[in-house]
Amino acid sequence: MIETIDEIKIVPYESKYKENFKNLSVEWISQYFKMEEEDIKILENPEENILNKGGHIIFAILNGEVVGTCSLLKSEEPEKFCYELAKMSVTPKAKGKQIGFLLGQSLINKAKQELNAKKLFLETNSILTPAIKLYEKLGFKFVPLHHSVYSRCDTMMELIL
Repeated sequence: MIETIDEIKIVPYESKYKENFKNLSVEWISQYFKMEEEDIKILENPEENILNKGGHIIFAILNGEVVGTCSLLKSEEPEKFCYELAKMSVTPKAKGKQIGFLLGQSLINKAKQELNAKKLFLETNSILTPAIKLYEKLGFKFVPLHHSVYSRCDTMMELIL
C-alpha cells in the first residue's frame, strides 16, 4: 500500500522507521500526558506487539521526512474482524496539511478492503478536541468506554465498516 497525495506519501512499516514510530508517539503523548507502561511496551517493540499480532503501521512522508504515523492493532476481543486505530501522531511542524486524515483514511480503507474488518474503535481523551473532530470527520461515533489499559483514556469511539 503506497499512496501519494501532493508531496505526502503514505507508506507501510519498514524496520528503518521503527525510531520514527517511537519518537512521534512519545512526542505527542508527552505533550499532554505521561508515558504509560503499555506505551513503552508497544513503542519499544512494534514488530512483536503490533505487526506479529496481525496489526499494521503506516507512515506519512512529506518531502522525504517522516512526519506522521498511525497503526491498526488487531483486537484481542472475542469479536472477530475488529481493530483498534491507535498511536496516531503527526509532528507539530506538519499540522494543518490533513496528514492525520490521510493516515486515518488509509487505514480505514485497508481495514475494509484488505482485512475484511467489521469494526474499528479507538480510545482517546476528551481534552484532545482537534483529534476528536478528526475522528468524527473519519466517521467514528462515540460509544461507552470499556476498560482501557491507559489511565489517560476517558473517551471511546467506533466506526462500523
